[in-house]
Amino acid sequence: MPRRSPRRLLGVLAAVTVAFTLFSPASAAGAAETPAPARAAAVQPLSTSTPVVFVHGYTGSASNWVTAMSVFRLNGWSSSNLFAYEYDSYGNNITNAQGLAAFVNNVKSRTGASKVAIVNHSMGGLVSQYYLKVLGGNTSVSHLASIAGANHGTTYAGACLIYTTCQQMYPGSSFISQITSGDETPGDTKYATWYSACDGIILPYTSTRLSGATNNNVLCQTHIGYLADTVVLGQVARFIAS
Repeated sequence: MPRRSPRRLLGVLAAVTVAFTLFSPASAAGAAETPAPARAAAVQPLSTSTPVVFVHGYTGSASNWVTAMSVFRLNGWSSSNLFAYEYDSYGNNITNAQGLAAFVNNVKSRTGASKVAIVNHSMGGLVSQYYLKVLGGNTSVSHLASIAGANHGTTYAGACLIYTTCQQMYPGSSFISQITSGDETPGDTKYATWYSACDGIILPYTSTRLSGATNNNVLCQTHIGYLADTVVLGQVARFIAS
């Protein structure tokens, strides 16, 4: 058998070494590794000290937020920083917004926080927007998350126009005009919305979007389904923690 020259043997060894390096698990992991600055950002702890006030929708109650509060606790919030505001669904949303203002002030007093975050659903969007924009509540709110909020009204409210709240929730109402004219996202508050074509109650479904907010189009979720959607609720928690 012919003997290979030392130079040729070195060439073969070098090729094997290169191949081993390219296809070894360590190299594959290194190729997909996140750059150091991105890794540092990824492990940055979330800010979960901000008290959160949940505002239900038409005919809703504090019980609507059981799953949401569970998700927030899993994301680091203490139960003592999670609050649910209840109001009269058949009354007047101006009065409801004034009640929200008093509720937020009480939460700030109890927790010692300078600001709270608000998470609303459905008609709770109208109550929240009136508080932030007309009553100047944006100075007390760090984040506003609107889940299927009736922020520009919904024609579905035509089914309950006997009540003032539904009259206010109907598109084109003076109430809607008041909260949507000019700047829809006033102050330094961070705004985000979640909306879906499968909503079925907010008509048109794009009514939820706010100009100047981060508007998240959910592939397909029903109006009530959001209240148990742990994926969306997790996104809301991370938004508020940002």
